[in-house]
Amino acid sequence: MSSYANMLTYIPEYLRTSQVIISILNAKGIEIDQINTNIADVLLQFYVETATATGLALWENYLGLTSYSDKTLAQRRERIISKLRGMGTVTVAMIKNVAESFVYGQVTVTEHPELYSFTIKFSSEYGIPAHLDDVQAAIELIKPAHLGVVYEFTYMNWDEFDTYNKTWDQWDALNLTWIEFEAYREVS
Repeated sequence: MSSYANMLTYIPEYLRTSQVIISILNAKGIEIDQINTNIADVLLQFYVETATATGLALWENYLGLTSYSDKTLAQRRERIISKLRGMGTVTVAMIKNVAESFVYGQVTVTEHPELYSFTIKFSSEYGIPAHLDDVQAAIELIKPAHLGVVYEFTYMNWDEFDTYNKTWDQWDALNLTWIEFEAYREVS
């Protein structure tokens, strides 16, 4: 219900036909509707998941991140969320949480204390993540300086290849590049 229609219900019946009253209520209704829209928009900026470009710029500034205004809103959100998740004491769970904040599925983090390193394996999606540089930058910011990090990726293996029961002509008809072939997965 618009503000105009709502205000109309609060005035006596005999004033509802007055052109002066109708004009005043209509003008005020438009203003109130705009104020309500602005309030709703401000509330959206409080949450990274719903913030617009303006709100994301404020989040980036608050967190001390350089603005990536040339990136998509989704990429900017991923970066902000990873920064928020990366605050506090660095643990395997935190590293996993930060890496998974980028939209690329599940990861496994394995520690190698004897080698002063850890491995992040992208396990639920095939291939190299589209925004791997953003993941690497976020991990680099939170990991202890003396630890190295190795990134592993999952690809189609021969056993999975055999389960598809395709001929070479069928594979060739898919017209896949080698990178697309390695990351190929049929959804059942």
